[in-house]
Amino acid sequence: MDGGRTEALTEMFGLSRSISACVLLSVAAVCATPAFGDETVDLRIYNDTADEIVVTLYDMNATPPEPVLVHQIIDGFAWVPASVTPGIEGDGHVRWIAETTGTSFHRCGHRERRGLTSDSMVRVFTDSRCVAGGP
Repeated sequence: MDGGRTEALTEMFGLSRSISACVLLSVAAVCATPAFGDETVDLRIYNDTADEIVVTLYDMNATPPEPVLVHQIIDGFAWVPASVTPGIEGDGHVRWIAETTGTSFHRCGHRERRGLTSDSMVRVFTDSRCVAGGP
């Protein structure tokens, strides 16, 4: 323990030497703790098309995998927030399905993304013809 820092805390806050040492140890422990155990990975689900689309997003780290967004309408070039469960390494894993809302030129899309960190942007789009029975 650095005696100079303990003395400075003692003088500054009028704390006893043992309390000052405890405060310093507590602050050091909090600052040195890695960011494990985050409860969610916060994502931005971005509609990368000009068309309004309907998106269903699955959290693949949940046991069992569960939907996070269900038939969420996202306007063209807009995004919506979503939170998913972090995996063992602290990253998100999602699967999404999207389709256009209009009846003409009906398009679909689907993908799976791994290794997502908080504030990641997940691009969703409709780049293929829809097949009976879905993706």
